[in-house]
Amino acid sequence: MKRVLFIYNPHAGKARLAGRLHEVLSVLQNSGFLVTAYATSGPRDATDTIIELAGEFDRIVCAGGDGTLSEVIAGLVQTDYHGALGYLPAGSTNDFSRSLNLPSTEMEVTPAALVAARGEEFPCDIGRFNQRSFVYVAAFGLFTAVSYETPQDAKNLFGHAAYVMEGIRSLTEVSSYFLHMEWDRGVCEGEFLYGAVSNSVSVGGFKGPMADQVVLDDGLFEVMLVRMPHSLLEMQEIITSLLTGESSERVFCFQTSRLLVQSTQDIPWTLDGENGGRHSVVDIRCIHNAVKMMRPGR
Repeated sequence: MKRVLFIYNPHAGKARLAGRLHEVLSVLQNSGFLVTAYATSGPRDATDTIIELAGEFDRIVCAGGDGTLSEVIAGLVQTDYHGALGYLPAGSTNDFSRSLNLPSTEMEVTPAALVAARGEEFPCDIGRFNQRSFVYVAAFGLFTAVSYETPQDAKNLFGHAAYVMEGIRSLTEVSSYFLHMEWDRGVCEGEFLYGAVSNSVSVGGFKGPMADQVVLDDGLFEVMLVRMPHSLLEMQEIITSLLTGESSERVFCFQTSRLLVQSTQDIPWTLDGENGGRHSVVDIRCIHNAVKMMRPGR
């Protein structure tokens, strides 16, 4: 009998797993796994647990939001684990689950568990942000602090609406940054309002402008940069670009395997919706096929 470590965040997404754990455990057991369940107790607990225990298991299954998944993968990339990772989306937004085509509603716990246990394995790219890892997005600028500054109680009570409310409040604190950036086939510099390096069809619960080009194992990230507007006309151009998904002089998008960002000041970043710290130099690279994930069979 194969062994699986089921690691879950009991507080994620309105505690949606409460009362449904027996369904997950039943699916895993009926799929031929001997299950060890572990509830995380705080920040970095998932990472530390994976580093310590992953080698003892044939499969890892994590349940929680994007932050929980990010912590688990941060642990996996620090080990020589060669098994696959299953994911049960149980957070407020669950961006990365959309890229994996996973069942993600509160009533789809059992289907998601079946994918984690019996789905298709595939190699997935992971991001390297200086010395840290991220799963699906590294971003700076407008709205990027929303997810980790939104209180957990509000996330549990209001779900995705909590992010929207916190985002509206952040409009009063708009900042821009003068940056020099280099990537596979280009160089630019200027004053930027927002930037995101992602490997996901959804960021912050919204479809990205390059969603149709996202391939999780192609060794490339999708990058979106928004220049600081200096007039109402330029602001309208940005809004139109974001709504239509088309690039413009103020919003431009490209694919790359690496991105170097330099600034004369420390800039706050987020990694998978969590606080990524402040940095004046950021070296982002795609780690090709770094982790094996489970997804629905094709």
